[in-house]
Amino acid sequence: MADRFRTALAWEDVPVFLALARHGSLSAAARALSVNHATIARRIASLERGLGEKLVERRPGGYVLTAAGNRALAAASEMESAAASLIRGGSDTGPGGLIRVNTTTGLAQGFLVAQLGKLAARHARLDIEVTTDVRLVSLERREADIAVRLGRPRDGDVIAKRLSTFGFGFYATPQWRRRLKKGAAPVFVGFDEANAFLPEAVWLARRFARARVALRTSNQFAQAAAAKAGAGVALLPHFLGRAEPRLQRCALGPEPPARELWSVIRRQDAREPAIRLVVDYLVQLFQAQRALFED
Repeated sequence: MADRFRTALAWEDVPVFLALARHGSLSAAARALSVNHATIARRIASLERGLGEKLVERRPGGYVLTAAGNRALAAASEMESAAASLIRGGSDTGPGGLIRVNTTTGLAQGFLVAQLGKLAARHARLDIEVTTDVRLVSLERREADIAVRLGRPRDGDVIAKRLSTFGFGFYATPQWRRRLKKGAAPVFVGFDEANAFLPEAVWLARRFARARVALRTSNQFAQAAAAKAGAGVALLPHFLGRAEPRLQRCALGPEPPARELWSVIRRQDAREPAIRLVVDYLVQLFQAQRALFED
């Protein structure tokens, strides 16, 4: 569209555009903002008129950004961070803005949320949003600023730092541990069908193909809770099993190989003070907590 067709920019359109860019569908963006589909569509159309450019295209798998949309996404993300900083105010001159960290549900709920909460408490201008998703979020689409992932990253133009080795073990209540020592067949807590593709789920299904799985759930934090309640034995990351005094490690033979934990950021964000602050904190945090995570 030509520049002469541009109109005044409506600022309330920007959060809607960010939601659609990050979630990829009208329904997901509507749920995230607690509005209806029509509102999302209307706001996107309004922003496109205001900028004079087509920002999104509808495809069979959802909405994708155009080249103009990707440029707008970068600017809109900066606006989001600046607005959060402006609303906070305060006299702290340290790094600020909204930093979105994405990781697994188990790591977020069982460890990282509490630790990042301590960092946010120390920096009055820093806001941290922790999101969880089984799928790999797109840093290019700015679905997150920092991804904490299991396994070496295979993204494009990113900077990755190895945080820790992520070890696993079998954990259960003392009662279950005694039963196993007496020769009882193990009963497991495992992943639900939607998450059966995860490496630990596949490994457990192959290693104990005929074992009963008494309870299935979507993440390892919930599995730890079920094991603590006595539902059975859970294959857990050590940080979850070791942190719960009512769980004990059980000897059931070989355990799955450890996996590496990495932080990943966009290369162009490497000099962003707030992102550097959070990444440096993560590196120091996991180094200090090695005994909790590693074999």
